[in-house]
Amino acid sequence: MTSTGYLARIVDEPLADLFADVPAVMLTGPRAAGKTTTARRHAVSVVRLDRDVEAAAFVSDPDTALRAHPEPILLDEWQAVSKVLGAVKRAVDDDPRPGRFLLTGSARGDVDAEIWPGTGRVVRLAVYGLTERELRGHTSGPTFVERLATGDVDAFALPAQVPDLVGYIDLALRGGFPQPVLGRSVSRRWLRGYIEQLLTSDVAALDGARDPVRMRRYFRALALNTAGLADHKTLYDAAGIDRKTAAAYEHLLMSLFVLDAVPAWTTNRLARLVRAPKRYLVDSSLVGGVLNVDRLAVLRDGDLLGRMIDTFTVAQLRPEVEIALAPASLYHLRDEGGRHEVDLVAEVAASDVVAIEIKATSAPSRDDARHLMWLRDQLGERFLAGAVLHTGPRPFRLDDRVLALPICCIWG
Repeated sequence: MTSTGYLARIVDEPLADLFADVPAVMLTGPRAAGKTTTARRHAVSVVRLDRDVEAAAFVSDPDTALRAHPEPILLDEWQAVSKVLGAVKRAVDDDPRPGRFLLTGSARGDVDAEIWPGTGRVVRLAVYGLTERELRGHTSGPTFVERLATGDVDAFALPAQVPDLVGYIDLALRGGFPQPVLGRSVSRRWLRGYIEQLLTSDVAALDGARDPVRMRRYFRALALNTAGLADHKTLYDAAGIDRKTAAAYEHLLMSLFVLDAVPAWTTNRLARLVRAPKRYLVDSSLVGGVLNVDRLAVLRDGDLLGRMIDTFTVAQLRPEVEIALAPASLYHLRDEGGRHEVDLVAEVAASDVVAIEIKATSAPSRDDARHLMWLRDQLGERFLAGAVLHTGPRPFRLDDRVLALPICCIWG
């Protein structure tokens, strides 16, 4: 936390560097993830386009309204007056000086656009909820994936306090939305309100009237299947809706940045791999909020426990991958017979990979790493390293290029 009360974010340095080079940057991500707070630090003028009184001039004449404000200008919730993006495009075309416009939004304003006018003019940067790394002030340095790529167990340190299984459950239920995390409201009450707004007002603003009862059932089905490969029929049957409605709901929730799809990894080295994506709610607190579960309920349900720990862990890694200096992407891997499955595969430089298994166990064994060792043997030198992320207290080596690491090594 700085003297001004601002909690430094992983995205701060990449944003500053990017804004020094390009005329317009758009911060995207879930509502209440901290996008506006982060963007304000770079702006002279702030316009809240979700407030009618501030939006009126931009609805009437966005080009004139844009010129009237001192730069840099932050256009918050820009999708509420989507034609403001055209005004930004024209302003950038006329004067491409860097550092002119910041746009923040909690919904994809281009969800139905055939040609998005920001292409080539507005660079996007994702902002998610707070990570444990950010809460501990570690916003610089190599990412977890970059450290894992070294294959060196000594590249990982433990934080001063190492959580046990109950500690990880508590962290997962708390999640990463800044307002409840930083103690500015009662977490469970805040989450209920957040989910209600998400499934009613936010959905309606993006796509018109939707049945909130059916939308809630579908969101609950997603929560029960987060971090999984459930086929679409399983989800829409559980929600009592048809395929077309389910596809529309999934599209809306992805457009609101609360649902993420980790794509399947493919390679010509391996045949018969599943191509379906793995779905995640972007914050593990949403799982607990929509299912209305507490610590004891998670402990009593082994399936839910695994999904919560998996969703929480991926939420720690996702923001790092977004801003990594060495480009990387997260995938999952599963073969069609289900004999081999790896939770996360990250491609790094020159098509090399690191791989991650996430286990809610305090004592991982070689059996927990069998899919990692299989992938290592299939890929040879392309496999840099793998890790079983676990809920135990210490890091150690399981096999050649395969480590067992406590989940908290991500932020240690």
